[in-house]
Amino acid sequence: MSKRTLGLTAALVLCAGGLTALPVTPAHAAVAQLKCHLTYNLAGWSAIYQHASGSGHVSCDNGERAAVTISMHGGGLTAGKFRVSGHGDISNVHGIHDVYGSYAQAGASAGVVRSGTAQVLTKGTTSIALDGTGEGINLGVAVDDFKIEPVH
Repeated sequence: MSKRTLGLTAALVLCAGGLTALPVTPAHAAVAQLKCHLTYNLAGWSAIYQHASGSGHVSCDNGERAAVTISMHGGGLTAGKFRVSGHGDISNVHGIHDVYGSYAQAGASAGVVRSGTAQVLTKGTTSIALDGTGEGINLGVAVDDFKIEPVH
């Protein structure tokens, strides 16, 4: 074996030996973000203070499902009584547990007898785009807390 080949072989052995001494960490793939879907029914009233409660179901693209309770309250210039049924698309979640909690909402609405509502709610990077139809009398502007909790 020539000196050059012996030198290259020794260098490769040293490099290989040095590589085994390096810490090995497994590669982690980023967890794919899911989309979840909410169907809901809310009933409530408002007279300066707004309150509504109801129930719904959440289903996620990964197969997770749960029955949920929904509550909404806040303040502002509002007056009315209403019932709303609808659905929502929840984005930027990694699992159904990310759906639960309080969301900030700002919206304006006006309607008599039958009305529609579309609102976007946020909680950190998670957001819900709600779409619904309802009946009742509702006139005003409110900033609300929209809470989704699992049924126990």
